[in-house]
Amino acid sequence: MLRCEGATLDYGSYRALSGVTMHVDKGELVVMLGANGAGKSSLFLAISGLRKLKAGSIRLGDHELAGRKPSQIVADGLVHCPEGRKLFPGMSVHKNLMLGAYVHRRDPEGSKAILERVFEMFPILREKQHQNAGSLSGGQQQMVAIGRALMGRPKVLLLDEPSLGLAPLVVKQVLAAVKAINEAGTTVLLAEQNAYAALKIAHRAYVIENGRIVMEGDPDALLGDERIRKAYIGA
Repeated sequence: MLRCEGATLDYGSYRALSGVTMHVDKGELVVMLGANGAGKSSLFLAISGLRKLKAGSIRLGDHELAGRKPSQIVADGLVHCPEGRKLFPGMSVHKNLMLGAYVHRRDPEGSKAILERVFEMFPILREKQHQNAGSLSGGQQQMVAIGRALMGRPKVLLLDEPSLGLAPLVVKQVLAAVKAINEAGTTVLLAEQNAYAALKIAHRAYVIENGRIVMEGDPDALLGDERIRKAYIGA
């Protein structure tokens, strides 16, 4: 469903991605593992049209994404939930969520139905929908960020470090929500440093280092790999 072929991305003289080739099939939950600066966020920015490739191809189904505007890519069905949440802290939770539905503004009834699903998934957001997003806890803000992405009606959802900076119990809640989103039919590409928890919910995984894919496999194989355990799990 999503395929990158030879994706190469530069920031000036710095090469952030070097010939990345990977794919996510329809219905999969695929994890992208890597340390800070490995290239996970750069790959996501390239896929979502926020950074222009130097070379290579990114396709969603039969559509080439490279060169398309981010708003067009969202309309095509690919939505990016960025690292650090990127909410509008002075706006209400409700307004933050509804911003995710902007590309579907001609279908307010459809957006209303999806908003109800978001509230069912994250009941605390219904309770706090009229509060400013900046007044919420970190975990609640991450729920808003995921909910806003869902309002874009993704066929493919990119989630960049959704557990970053959260308490262990909240990490468990957030990743359980990610698994539920996938099981409901949304294809997910998840970037995570919390390797153990991420691999427990994934169908497949890639490891990226210095802008290159260095390993691919099923979660059990990667969890059993001594190099992966030492580098990402600490065991």
